Amino acid sequence: MNLDFIAYPMGWLMRFIYNIVAPIDTKYLSAYAVSIILATIVVKLLMLPLTLKQTKSMKAMQEMAPRIKELQDKYGKDPQTLQRKQMELYKEANYNPMSGCLPMLIQLPLIMAFFYVIRNPLVYVFSGNEALFSEMGKSFLWINDLSFSASHVFENGVINGFDMGFSIPFVGRALPILAGISAYTTYLTSKMTSSNQAAAMSEQQKSTQNMMTMMMPIMIFVMSLSFPSGLVLYWVVGNIFQLVQQWIILNSSKKVKEDNK
Repeated sequence: MNLDFIAYPMGWLMRFIYNIVAPIDTKYLSAYAVSIILATIVVKLLMLPLTLKQTKSMKAMQEMAPRIKELQDKYGKDPQTLQRKQMELYKEANYNPMSGCLPMLIQLPLIMAFFYVIRNPLVYVFSGNEALFSEMGKSFLWINDLSFSASHVFENGVINGFDMGFSIPFVGRALPILAGISAYTTYLTSKMTSSNQAAAMSEQQKSTQNMMTMMMPIMIFVMSLSFPSGLVLYWVVGNIFQLVQQWIILNSSKKVKEDNK
C-alpha cells in the first residue's frame, strides 16, 4: 500500500515546524527532536475527532458492561441466544458495535504514513538534502543522534560524555531508555483500554486480552532497539498524548455522573 500521498504532506508539515524551531537548536535538545515531538502532537490533534469517537464508543460499551455480564451469565451456554440478546441490547442503546472499529481503521493509514516520514526523513522531510541532514543536530537528551537505533554504539560506547564501561546483550553500550519508555507507555495504553472493556468480555476474551497487554510492550521494546530513535520518540509522544486524552475523557464522564447524583 503506497501512502506517499499522505506521507509527503506530513513531511512538509515536519519541515515547516523544523524551520520555525531551528534557531533553538541545542546540544541536548535539537530542533529535529522538537520538530518530531510537535509534528506528532499536530497529527494527533488532527486525528482527535476520530479518536474521540473511538473513546466514546469504548465508554458506551463500559456503561453497558453490567447488562452484558447479566446476559453472559444467563445465556452463556447458548451462544446463538446470547448473540441475539446482545444485538437487541445494542439496538435498544442505539449502539453500533462497529463504531469503535471504523475510526481505528481510518487512523491506521495516517499512523503508518507518519511512520514512513520519521523512518525516512531524508525522503519525506528534507527532500534528498543529504548535506543538511548530515550536518544538522539530531540529539535528544542522552541520545546523540535520533537517526540511529537505541542499540547503536554511540562514539564507541560513550553517550554524551558518559562511558557505561560495560555492554548489554543485544543492545551494546548504549542505554535503551527510550525503548523502555516506549514499552512502558504501550503497556499503560493497552491496560487502560482493556480495563475499560473487561466487564463486557468473557473469561476467554479477558485471557486473550491480558496476554496481548503483556506481549505487545515486549514486542515494542524489541522493535524499538532496531528502529531509528526518532521513530521511537514519535511512538512515545503519541502514547503519552493518548493516555492523557483517554484519562480526561473517561474521568470527565465519571465526574458528570457524580454531579448528577
